[in-house]
Amino acid sequence: MKNSKSAGGLSRRQVLKSGVTTLMAGAVGFPAIIRAQSDTIRIGHITPRSGFLGTLGDYGFRGVNLAVEEINAAGGVLGREVDLFSEDSVGSAVAPTKAQKLIERRDVHFLIGEISSGSGGGVMATANRLKTLYMQTGCNSDALRGEKCNRYTFHVEAGNTMYTKTIGNWQHRAGNVQGKKFYMLTADYAFGHDLARVSTRFLTDKGGIIMANELIATGTPDYSPYILKIKAANPDFVYINLAGADQTTFLKQYKEYGLPFKVSGGVMDTAQFWGAGIESITGYWQSLWYHGLNTDSSNAFTAAFTEKYKKPPENQAWGDYIGVKIMAQAMEEAKTTDSRKLIALLESGMEFDILKPRQGQFRKWDHSLLQQMFVVKVKDKADMSDKWDIFEVVEASPGDNEPLGAIQPTKDENLCKMG
Repeated sequence: MKNSKSAGGLSRRQVLKSGVTTLMAGAVGFPAIIRAQSDTIRIGHITPRSGFLGTLGDYGFRGVNLAVEEINAAGGVLGREVDLFSEDSVGSAVAPTKAQKLIERRDVHFLIGEISSGSGGGVMATANRLKTLYMQTGCNSDALRGEKCNRYTFHVEAGNTMYTKTIGNWQHRAGNVQGKKFYMLTADYAFGHDLARVSTRFLTDKGGIIMANELIATGTPDYSPYILKIKAANPDFVYINLAGADQTTFLKQYKEYGLPFKVSGGVMDTAQFWGAGIESITGYWQSLWYHGLNTDSSNAFTAAFTEKYKKPPENQAWGDYIGVKIMAQAMEEAKTTDSRKLIALLESGMEFDILKPRQGQFRKWDHSLLQQMFVVKVKDKADMSDKWDIFEVVEASPGDNEPLGAIQPTKDENLCKMG
């Protein structure tokens, strides 16, 4: 099966290494949850499908389904069909149990997904205890790559330090950090706490001033008390460390007040900015991936996703899609599904097409994906080609002549000990 051809004439290896869609009749369709068989490659996908992170989880679910379709259309992995089993992780109290169910009842070869850092830590611990490889695709907390790291978890999603350095370095060069006053709004759970810590360290090291850090409960419907505090404080920047739908809610309400203070932040989810609408967003932000990137594989992925779902992919769809492709390519290369051998291969510096100008590879000592991020600028409404076309890519970070580790936490900033 090594040289079997898909309907489009590409080998399975080519499909695993690229975003090219090669669908054929009978390929796994949405939602692509089918009965496991002993001779299949079984994937356990776990992510929130409801709550304030549900919109992002749905993009991830669609991304992983598209990846499975493409792989099966090209002949599967190791000559075996891929089966997908998906669970709504619900929340941090439930996620580890859902992960254990996928491992013990579905006998999955690896886990993929999650968005909440609180839930992700539990999934990581479960995967480590049950010796099952986990490709983490949505959790930002540095702690998961730091003191909570383990050998069975690899991180496709960028950590908070990477997000902060990407936009922070841009702001610093533009003269928007030194001596500037920042008013923070922070999600009151593991992700937000970690992001506020990382952002505060970076901004103060560059001469910025943190005026306040308001802890905000997830799912808060009314931000007017905080917006009135911002008005009274008179900052230079409002700095949001919010997640999921809370980004949309705040941006819409902040726009209604018409305050002059610019909004920045430690992280940005494209889907939530789509939800806020072009009238409610402005300025420069950081993005892990954007469907406007112009590479052959990125364009192919965007075209395939848009054709299937009638809207372009968000960066969470990219993460889950790429995570499946990475694992499939690694299994083909290692000619096995054995987690220990796959871990050794992923730690070896093996490179992957991650739909960006530069290939990615995992850093051996903390399993963080070495990759470029991007500074993006909100477009003027008149320049948009459609309602999804909200950003212009300004620059890659790190730049083409910089090492990919330039925006990663250093060993002094990262407490990972694999053991």
